[in-house]
Amino acid sequence: MTEQLARTIVQGSVLVVGGGISGMSVAIEAAEAGLDAHVVEANPTLGGRVSQLTKYFPKLCPPVCGLEINYRRLRVNDRIHIHTLSRVTKVEGSPGNFNVTLEHRPRFVNDRCTACNACVDPCPVRRDNPHDFGLSSTKAIYLPHAMAYPQRFVIDEDACEGESCAKCVDACKYGAIDLSQKVTTEVLRVGAVVVATGWQPYDATKLTNLGFGKHDDIITNMMMERYANPQGPTKGKIVCPSDGREPETVVFVQCAGSRDENHLPYCSGICCMASLKQATYVRAALPKAKIRIFYIDIRTPGRLEDFYVKVRDEPNVSLERGKVARIDEVDGELRLLVEDTLAGNIQSVSADLVVLATGMEPTIRQQPLPFDLLLDDDRFGITDLEGTGIIVAGCAKRPFGVSDSVQDATGAALRAIQCQAGRNQ
Repeated sequence: MTEQLARTIVQGSVLVVGGGISGMSVAIEAAEAGLDAHVVEANPTLGGRVSQLTKYFPKLCPPVCGLEINYRRLRVNDRIHIHTLSRVTKVEGSPGNFNVTLEHRPRFVNDRCTACNACVDPCPVRRDNPHDFGLSSTKAIYLPHAMAYPQRFVIDEDACEGESCAKCVDACKYGAIDLSQKVTTEVLRVGAVVVATGWQPYDATKLTNLGFGKHDDIITNMMMERYANPQGPTKGKIVCPSDGREPETVVFVQCAGSRDENHLPYCSGICCMASLKQATYVRAALPKAKIRIFYIDIRTPGRLEDFYVKVRDEPNVSLERGKVARIDEVDGELRLLVEDTLAGNIQSVSADLVVLATGMEPTIRQQPLPFDLLLDDDRFGITDLEGTGIIVAGCAKRPFGVSDSVQDATGAALRAIQCQAGRNQ
């Protein structure tokens, strides 16, 4: 005889602020456990920083793998409600009974859109593409990226000429473009709020000694992700931005802004692995290029140590302990002044392309939320264990890699269930 176990269905709801890999994971886990989940994302698509990567750990998968799995789980679950181009403006109430006010910005493209691309050519306006960190441009009406969810075009209202142009409206045979859309508001009642607002790359222009913004061939690690990406501005070719030539020497500068009391005092956790990973990008694309990685120390815990050893032993890869003091342009080439922290020497190093391993900064550090949230000294969020119903997940809590973000999101979903489960007994 087979014993039939009773199945408990949790009745409740959760609001997830942020639609990156952590936010999507919270919503999916909560919804599959029986809650209604509302995902609020300020951008026109879900996916967050993961959608900008070329590959991610631990398996060096392209983002299409993890994102498509999550998108499929979102599509088939009618308990999940997606609010893109939206933000939270007010949260009132207590666990099990929050009233949350949302503001929805107009997309100007409705759900009749088939992403056929017919609207793009007639548009006369171009704008910088933030998905590529301004390394490419799009028309004012655009698809955010190839893996965008929802797979629907959007109009940049700051770039669009509006109804005085309307050429895209005439080009759309499905009637999917509505330039009359306005900002709207909505109030939701939810049982818990999860903050999964993620991270942003530290502003490298603040590192004035390292020359970012002064020299085109000094880029950040996230810009390197876009250069190496087949969907990126160079279709996966790694080149010097100044003139398009293939670099013969690529230098990675570790802890660019991290572990620095003048910038980010903490270790961002993922930068060492990111540079090692990006060294494999360069090795694959430019096997003759010389790669030098200057570091304070290499942090690759656990099984990631094997990857470090593998990259370290690759031909033309050199890992050198040293602190880069400044970067200048001398006689048309980049020169790095590097302190050898073991020998105490100062050396001058030439490079064609420099990649700054800038760290993770919590988004809420620069864009505070309109409700009370406990923060640590570095402005990462803290889940209040006293039961306020406000839960922090993923890189809003601390620097995480992708897999750790997903695991942490699962824990956040469980806490969202627990904080209102008693109310539903």
